Amino acid sequence: MIVLTAIGFVLVAEGLVLALAPKRLEDLAAYLASLSIDTRRALGLGALAFGVLLLWLTGGTGGG
Repeated sequence: MIVLTAIGFVLVAEGLVLALAPKRLEDLAAYLASLSIDTRRALGLGALAFGVLLLWLTGGTGGG
């Protein structure tokens, strides 16, 4: 159930971006494509670390 809730939150966030600012999303995609692979990898790892930190601070999945 937690996984479905998380997927729902992701879909809401992505849907809002696509509905409210589709041009900005295209610009962001073009900007990201212009970055080197190493820079994109570093951004991805940073986002991953921040997400894990948020889950840890908020108690993760709530099972504990």
